[in-house]
Amino acid sequence: MPSWVLFFVVVIGLPMTLGIAADMLKRWMKLKEKQLDLLASGAAERAMQQTAVVERLEARVRVLERIATDRGSTLAGEIDALRDERVN
Repeated sequence: MPSWVLFFVVVIGLPMTLGIAADMLKRWMKLKEKQLDLLASGAAERAMQQTAVVERLEARVRVLERIATDRGSTLAGEIDALRDERVN
């Protein structure tokens, strides 16, 4: 093999190959970062939705506890109100 070919491969080919590999690594890292951001935002949104569901359920349990401990005459009305609320 002529020495000029070896020189060409080492001086020009190797840095070019390393540059391409570095660019590919940068793109891959950006892709992974975007994937993690999307995953994190999706998890945060699901957590907020679950928090809202839990708050609604806690409110209903408080009402049911109050109804169960209240011996007043409005029991039937409050149960009907809960049924109406569930429909909405």
